[in-house]
Amino acid sequence: MTRLELEAWGATQATGLDQSDVRALAASRAVDVSPGWQAGTWTVRASSFVGVLRAGETEIRIRPRIPVARLLYLLGYAQNPRVWTEDPVDLDDQPDLWPAMAQVFVRQAEKATERGILQGYRTEESALPVLRGRLRAADQLRTRAGIATPLELRYDEYDVDVPENQILRAAAERLLKSPDHPPVIVRRLRHLISRLHDVGRLVPGQRLPHVTQSRLNQHYQPALTLARMVLATRSIDIANAGVRATGFLVNMNTAFEDFVTTALTQALQTSGGRCAPQDQSHPMDEDGAIRLRPDLVWYAPSGAVRAVVDAKYKAESPAGFPYADLYQLLAYCTATALRIGHLVYAEGDADQSPVMVRNSDIVIRRHVLQLHRPVPELQAQVATLARDIAHQGDFSAR
Repeated sequence: MTRLELEAWGATQATGLDQSDVRALAASRAVDVSPGWQAGTWTVRASSFVGVLRAGETEIRIRPRIPVARLLYLLGYAQNPRVWTEDPVDLDDQPDLWPAMAQVFVRQAEKATERGILQGYRTEESALPVLRGRLRAADQLRTRAGIATPLELRYDEYDVDVPENQILRAAAERLLKSPDHPPVIVRRLRHLISRLHDVGRLVPGQRLPHVTQSRLNQHYQPALTLARMVLATRSIDIANAGVRATGFLVNMNTAFEDFVTTALTQALQTSGGRCAPQDQSHPMDEDGAIRLRPDLVWYAPSGAVRAVVDAKYKAESPAGFPYADLYQLLAYCTATALRIGHLVYAEGDADQSPVMVRNSDIVIRRHVLQLHRPVPELQAQVATLARDIAHQGDFSAR
């Protein structure tokens, strides 16, 4: 087994890669594999994904540039800011994402279920030989006209097969498939799944069932937040030329964008109006054919646009198009008729000077969030950014 380790957007040289493994890795789109300078070598370059990727006899571990505990905080806060307010504890010695995620999840799931598995009512529709609940008369006449039994019924069932437990089971089974958990974590995951054996499995790829938060399931919320994080990550399982590539990956771009969107939405609530993530209501052209989708648009109570924000985990400098982020925000400002737009980066060395657009009154403000700082300081950075946006939003419209 060839094992490679690198950071997001990093690169490393590898030898001994089989051609079929190279093709399978390239098909995953999580890494780029190209011939190296020397014969028999390959350059493996990571993109924005972190986690574990395997193809044949090759395993690639891609680590985030920030501590794993901080990445879990970003993911958790984006899922549920009311629940996830601090870094997970006891993860300082855990450099790999998936073992860390499994450790935190199983801890919260065990805590949630220590008083017993949550039960609730769910509505069932089925044919039974005896009357139970309510008769579905229309279905009975349509499918069994003139036949006394079975009866087409609708009734309420009270058991453990409720959405909360379905989500926990799906996350535990997903984690159990990911590699390199400590044996104690594997045993705890299997024990959790065995306790949920009467809970139905979710269909892969379908939307997660809706869970209404209440006092009855309040103690489940931290575990459910983690479970959604697990199930939202990208899973790769493809076959290419007979070689199977599998992966459990998190997109750092998406993680940062979701965190900034959620955090600013929370922080701007005190200034009134509403925030619209991924808003597509401001096309670039008059015909509405070219759709734009800023990460966040902030509206005044009157409905007027007050600010537009785009988040980038890493400043992009693609060859031949080095200022793509600025061009993108310029289009957002033009389409929303704003004088000021905001770019939020996570790179500590990103240029923070404002960009005054020539022959225009548009100004693009660039901000940086230092993700490595303690959580209270990171939260203070977001609050300062929200105040800046709110202040400038008072006179940013053209």
